[in-house]
Amino acid sequence: MHITPGVVESGKIILGHGTALAALACTAWLAVQTSRSIGWTSLIARSLLASLLVFCCFEVLPHHPVGVSEVHLIVGTTLFLLFGPAAAAIGLASGLLIQGLFFAPFDLPQYGMNVTTLLVPLFAVSVLAKKIIAPQTAYVDLSYAQTFKLSLAYQGGIVAWVAFWALYGQGASATNLREIAAFGGAYLLVIAVEPLLDLAVLAAAKSLHAQHRPALLEPRLYATQN
Repeated sequence: MHITPGVVESGKIILGHGTALAALACTAWLAVQTSRSIGWTSLIARSLLASLLVFCCFEVLPHHPVGVSEVHLIVGTTLFLLFGPAAAAIGLASGLLIQGLFFAPFDLPQYGMNVTTLLVPLFAVSVLAKKIIAPQTAYVDLSYAQTFKLSLAYQGGIVAWVAFWALYGQGASATNLREIAAFGGAYLLVIAVEPLLDLAVLAAAKSLHAQHRPALLEPRLYATQN
């Protein structure tokens, strides 16, 4: 989901800065709301764990340039289920920034577009989860169909945003459309794999005895909603 440098020229990148400010403002609002229920210490600890996982996804796991962007296994729904939307959003934004600052400075001009691409689909997942997951269902009891819908919303949102940035930057030429289609096609594998990863993580979490369950995880992982 890292937009290839040059796809959006410097004169147009300002739009990405604007969308990023809006996405980061929503993240700040979520953080304040979450801190009122779990405290800042817990939120910061969750966010650090999420940031570490995001950095590993970007820098350690295999990633390949395809078309107008790069294909990564970005575990957005996994972060959401484990740590909640606020910590997941902070982790995505900070993990991406750390990678850019220390390992991929050529990606920093595209940071606004890239962080928008990561965060807005996460917000959509948060809304979707409230609609498809009954209040009486803990996250560890989710079905494959439910996790697939969440993954489809997140990864599909990433593909949609990448396509938007590419069309915004390069227009609807035949070459650009082929590049976008190649990226979208490659991402189908991520959409198929992430629900299986989510279920594996949820099964591992469910196997923990009550006294061994980490306090830093999202309470909804084990408890139903009031």
